[in-house]
Amino acid sequence: MKWHCNHIIFSVLYLLTISVFAQQQSENCKDPIEFNINYSKKDAIQNALDIIIEEGVPGVSLAVFSDEGWFMANSGVVNIEKKTPMQSCYLQYLQSIAKTYMAVAVLRLFEQGKINLDNSIAEYLPSSISKRLPQSDKISVRMLLNHTSGLAEYNFNPNYVTKLLQEPDHIFKPEDYIEYIYDKPLDFTQGSKYSYRNTNYVLLAIIVNEITGDHKSFIQEFIFKPLELRHTYYPLIMDELGDDQLVSAYWDRHSQGIIENASKIQQSNVAHMVGDDGIVTTPIEAILFLKGLMEGKLIKESTLQEMLQWVKRKDGSLAYGLGIGYSNIGGNISYGHTGGGIGAGSELRYFPDKNIYMFVGINLGTVTESPLHKGIAPARDKLFKTLLE
Repeated sequence: MKWHCNHIIFSVLYLLTISVFAQQQSENCKDPIEFNINYSKKDAIQNALDIIIEEGVPGVSLAVFSDEGWFMANSGVVNIEKKTPMQSCYLQYLQSIAKTYMAVAVLRLFEQGKINLDNSIAEYLPSSISKRLPQSDKISVRMLLNHTSGLAEYNFNPNYVTKLLQEPDHIFKPEDYIEYIYDKPLDFTQGSKYSYRNTNYVLLAIIVNEITGDHKSFIQEFIFKPLELRHTYYPLIMDELGDDQLVSAYWDRHSQGIIENASKIQQSNVAHMVGDDGIVTTPIEAILFLKGLMEGKLIKESTLQEMLQWVKRKDGSLAYGLGIGYSNIGGNISYGHTGGGIGAGSELRYFPDKNIYMFVGINLGTVTESPLHKGIAPARDKLFKTLLE
């Protein structure tokens, strides 16, 4: 019954907001670039986004850059309570897509001769941290970047999760996350296999802090500025930003198909993330970042090729490079990253064979189980099929 009522509520929201695409943007929320109103797949893509909303997602925003130029489409709402239509100028949570930005920062230091990817992390970390990490003298920077370090995951520690949920205003420092894995044995021998760990990227942030003094300023200086990303923020500071620029966040707290506003805990969590998360941006600027990376505007071509050296999963399939993932979607190769959080989910992808860049973000949590996800997954597959066919 609860699922049925929730489904009805979102069906009403869907009917109220289905005209978002036709209305374009409101006067106080305009796209910085013009997009192709004659994009060949606009109707099919809009239909795919509307289905995502029918399945229970409050709002979804999509940006695409292809040989046809720019295209943006939205459906649903930024905020359920205010019924604010989703628009592509609102800031979306990148979640783990931030790892690609962190990796680029490390690779910039590599190009500057300030870091060697195959040196041990013990050479760059404060000794107070490295001595509490097993085999730190045998784990390389590259192993952090491609998730082959074997280090434990701080996110799996119940004490961390409890602290996060019970004290959402607690301010975490980078070292705080790492304390949750101190003196824990490696999950596997370093370099022996791939296993995704947020821990790796917190450590990379600490390493870049040690070398530059402030990894956040370094990212702003060497990534945001060269690409003129004026609506990309790291760290997230709500007092400076304001709620009216950022999508509201929702989650299914009890995994019953009923969602609640989780904006406060989502904002607090993301504001304190370092290296593995923490960036908010517009769909357009997310694509501008990945496009700039692939076009050699951030790192050299030789370094990019280093970044695209893939490690494999246990089954032999290609998995991950240096801060960037490899996927095969319906027979189409993609480079990029996904992100999931308490109240958001996102994907940033480049399909080299089709020269298509895309970003899609939703304001519904994807890291906790929900019956809503069962309907969202095929709706998401329909979106990709429409985009790539």
